[in-house]
Amino acid sequence: MRRVNLAMEGTGDLLDALLKRSTNHYGNYEEIVADICKEVREKGDEALFAYTEKFDHAVISEETFRVTDEEIAKAYEKADPELIRVIQKALVNIRSYHEKQRQNSWFTTNEKGTLLGQKVTPLDRVGVYVPGGKAVYPSSVLMNIVPAKVAGVGRIIMTTPPGSNGEVCPTTLVAAKEAGADEIYKVGGAQAIAAMAYGTESIRKVDKIVGPGNIFVALAKRAVYGHVSIDSIAGPSEILVLADETATPRYVAADLLSQAEHDEMASAILVTTSEELADAVEKEIEGFLKKLSRREIIQKSLDSFGYILLAQTKEQAIEAVNEIASEHLEIVTKNPFEDMTRVRHAGAIFLGEYSSEPLGDYFAGPNHILPTNGTAKFFSALCVDDFVKKSSVIYYSREALKEVSEDIMTFARSEQLTAHANSIGVRFEEEE
Repeated sequence: MRRVNLAMEGTGDLLDALLKRSTNHYGNYEEIVADICKEVREKGDEALFAYTEKFDHAVISEETFRVTDEEIAKAYEKADPELIRVIQKALVNIRSYHEKQRQNSWFTTNEKGTLLGQKVTPLDRVGVYVPGGKAVYPSSVLMNIVPAKVAGVGRIIMTTPPGSNGEVCPTTLVAAKEAGADEIYKVGGAQAIAAMAYGTESIRKVDKIVGPGNIFVALAKRAVYGHVSIDSIAGPSEILVLADETATPRYVAADLLSQAEHDEMASAILVTTSEELADAVEKEIEGFLKKLSRREIIQKSLDSFGYILLAQTKEQAIEAVNEIASEHLEIVTKNPFEDMTRVRHAGAIFLGEYSSEPLGDYFAGPNHILPTNGTAKFFSALCVDDFVKKSSVIYYSREALKEVSEDIMTFARSEQLTAHANSIGVRFEEEE
């Protein structure tokens, strides 16, 4: 991990390095993704089957494309019963948390004869993308589907790449069934995003696509935005730990590595005012690397995007935290709750040394689909609001409209929109 003295160097170069992980820096793949999307739009299922054979080495046909009830039943037989039990327990926490986010329609009236309000309506169809390949993430299945179900989405379509045997990982299917997916299709990559965005013979067009994926999935989501809505363009995982001399170095080191193991482009950053803590954390990391299974991935991540930022003061440390706006932020300080009040930008905030980041990944309840690459400055975690739309409701009686008619016409004429003014005036012309 590289050390940076914030008093001397600041965060400028660091932020430049982190932003290079964004999809904006992978333009050389855009043409490939555009061709895939065009092919799927024109040829539908035929293109999906061809790309699945090409990229996933699996032969899929119209008869085997959609996951059947029998396949789901077999998945329950193959999956570890203990893992199924844990998935079901986590599901309770995730659902309970998201139910508190649910909003209802509202209306207000007054004695002058007006009614104003907001009608909250769930989306009709949502597509959920679930990665396959290097790793399987049933936790992401839960995090994407549950808020959609809580919102009341009419139909949830899930796509995920099959293995070379044409089958989907059993734990992925179990998680999808438990969370409430309505349809599951064996297709991944940019072609799956295109299928959900444009529709094919088998997959109906959806209203919104959510879920993480590789660079091809991210670029495809960006390409189809406008045809459908999307959640966000997710980048590699990030963790930032704000810690002082009271933190336990072993815990801090373990938490930094928990994100570095995701992939070579993940980022792990320690911000501290204590050089002694920094030294101790580095030693603990060296010890952990000797025994962790994904040590090669972790080492590459730390070499490229691992930092220890030494601050002179707590104020300087928190300024760095806000500037980086990390996906995951752990605050392991003497007064974490007080320090939290000064944090403006973070995807999820974990307080105290017993609230380690994996708690949020799997079990606590808040969503782990979070903004990355500094976008926590203006984006939020995936939530129930992402699966509803809000319509304004307006009613005025004749009397109520007449009282404000001159004001409206004055405004309209100031913008030289005489038809707007006429739309109001015509209702009272017989009184002139």
